[in-house]
Amino acid sequence: MPVITVTQINRYIGSVLKNDRNIQGIMVRGEISNYVKHYRSGHVYFTLKDSESAVKAVMFANAAARLKFAPEDGMSVIVSGSIGVYERDGAYQLYVNDIIPEGAGAAGVALEQLKKKLQKEGIFDTAHKRPIPIMPEKIGAVTSLSGAAVRDIINVLSRRYPLCEVYAVNAQVQGEAAPDSICCGILKAEAAGCDVIIVGRGGGSSEDLSAFNTEKVAYAIYNCKVPVISAVGHETDFTIADLAADLRAPTPSAAAELSAPDIASLYERIDILERRAERSAYAALDKAADRFTAINARLLRQSPENRLKLTGERLTALDKRCETAFLRYMDKLERQLSEKAAKLDSLSPLKVLSRGYSLVYKADKLLSDSERLEKGDKVQIRFGSGGAEAEITDKW
Repeated sequence: MPVITVTQINRYIGSVLKNDRNIQGIMVRGEISNYVKHYRSGHVYFTLKDSESAVKAVMFANAAARLKFAPEDGMSVIVSGSIGVYERDGAYQLYVNDIIPEGAGAAGVALEQLKKKLQKEGIFDTAHKRPIPIMPEKIGAVTSLSGAAVRDIINVLSRRYPLCEVYAVNAQVQGEAAPDSICCGILKAEAAGCDVIIVGRGGGSSEDLSAFNTEKVAYAIYNCKVPVISAVGHETDFTIADLAADLRAPTPSAAAELSAPDIASLYERIDILERRAERSAYAALDKAADRFTAINARLLRQSPENRLKLTGERLTALDKRCETAFLRYMDKLERQLSEKAAKLDSLSPLKVLSRGYSLVYKADKLLSDSERLEKGDKVQIRFGSGGAEAEITDKW
């Protein structure tokens, strides 16, 4: 029996496997584990396993580049490829040409993965959502100019809000070139000075709407300096453009309605504001008039003329009070004088003399007895009326 080398054994086994049609071009179901993508070569290495066994698998860079999603550990897939031998290690492995997620299409998985990635990067965060201008002067519409979407937008805005300018930018909305065309349209509308931009198209299949599920369009909307309204014509599903936009509308017509107010409602609001302003003005005038009246009254009270007038009135009042008090005091004195005069009058010697009595004076001194008289003294006698002089001839 001839002696052979290890290399010869591995090559022989490899040729046997290569020529076995039962393991060439096969499809294998399993779960991915130990998934690694070589950052330099682009080759992909992983293990495909089920509940009982496992097999090593490799997917070269040219095949991996065609994948529409990123395989992950734990993902159930169906892979297509062939069984071969890696001669250096003498190990057989599965050489994979394509990977299909089990239970979902590759496009669906790729879409969900992209949503998760953009969500993690904050592209969908509500904190970054900008408010739509209340009265935009220029509204951009990035869509196909040959489609019904742009006509719907123009018709709605011309009817509801003819005050604005519609700046329509032609863009491909489906096909491979559509994402780049939409991004360029957004940049063009932004550079043209639009206050808000509507990006979208009419309805269609999932494939028709795929341009609005791309990372490029999501970043173009997120990085736009003015608010963006997505208007992809579908009611149930949300595209990535919907999630990245500042506002989502189910149709282009609805987007036009959301981008600007109804002029009729503006006129109605203007009327309301006019009436409110009129009421406020009248109220302010009334308040100012009341304040003016109060201030004027205060100024009048504090003015020198008014103070002089008040002082004069006070002096007049005081003068009258003094006069009244003086008259009352004089009346009182007069009454007191009358009373005292009456009392004096009742006690007056003349009053006594009028009743028949008389007064005797000696040397201007009133005599009350005869002890001080001597014979020959001359005395003066005062009667109630008149008087006389007498000489004392005798006394007792």
